[in-house]
Amino acid sequence: MLGIKGEAFSLRTLREYLVITLGLLTYTMGWTCFLIPMKITGGGASGIGSLIYYLTGFPVGYSFLIFNVLLIGIAMKVVGANFGVKTIYAVIVASALLAVEQLLITQPVLPNDRLLSSIIGGLMSGLGIGIAFSQGGSTGGTDIVAMLWCKYHNVSPGRVILATDAIIISSAFFVLADLSFTQRIENIVYGYLVMAVNSYAIDTYLNGIKQSLQVFIFSKDYEKVADRITADLHRGVTVVDGTGWYTKEDTKVIITMLRKHEVNDLYKLVKQVDPKAFLSVASVMGVYGQGFENIRS
Repeated sequence: MLGIKGEAFSLRTLREYLVITLGLLTYTMGWTCFLIPMKITGGGASGIGSLIYYLTGFPVGYSFLIFNVLLIGIAMKVVGANFGVKTIYAVIVASALLAVEQLLITQPVLPNDRLLSSIIGGLMSGLGIGIAFSQGGSTGGTDIVAMLWCKYHNVSPGRVILATDAIIISSAFFVLADLSFTQRIENIVYGYLVMAVNSYAIDTYLNGIKQSLQVFIFSKDYEKVADRITADLHRGVTVVDGTGWYTKEDTKVIITMLRKHEVNDLYKLVKQVDPKAFLSVASVMGVYGQGFENIRS
């Protein structure tokens, strides 16, 4: 039994790291294909790296790694040595991907459209971060800055990240001295657009995968259905007594909570056991407890 649990844990952990890697690939491709070649500056460590690249030609991947290593070192000293392993993994992989992709991708994908480049680059960057976040990973950068700042000041992390990114993007005005005044202002506007699209993509992705459903199932084979839900979906089940008022017959009602992306598996499962089952599915504002969100005071 222990071996089976250990194998399941290993497979789950491997899947999490593969998903984080996919997110990082999406994130870095957004920068190297659409933002960096067009000299569009976003926020975070990648934004700082891109500013250094525009100014000196130093590869973004290297400056991204150096900046994050410094921040992680400070974070370890402040919050302890058990700082997130997945964040360290994500920083190393993202740095490598940025370095390799910047060597391979030397021309912008959309050379004549800075607006579309900003939107697509921001979307890919935000989606990639959201995918990494969903598995417990992080690209570091301003996230670590926010964590350190909020440890000593009563300010929300979102405000710290927003302020830090705004400073990074605005710095492009002084870094891109080879451009005209109008072009530099235009670059800052596109940078803020990237920041807005990036935030929207992160929130949309995370809210989508975290959306929970409450399901009521009415079935004569309730025991089999309940057993399959716990065994196949690994979700908790509560069975309560009910009375069908039309038939005046006693019945059992299965209540379960699950993520939105799991509902299709539930439909297939119920149909296999009892094609005549009756289901009621409703979205809920939040589900807190084991397997869902933690209650935060």
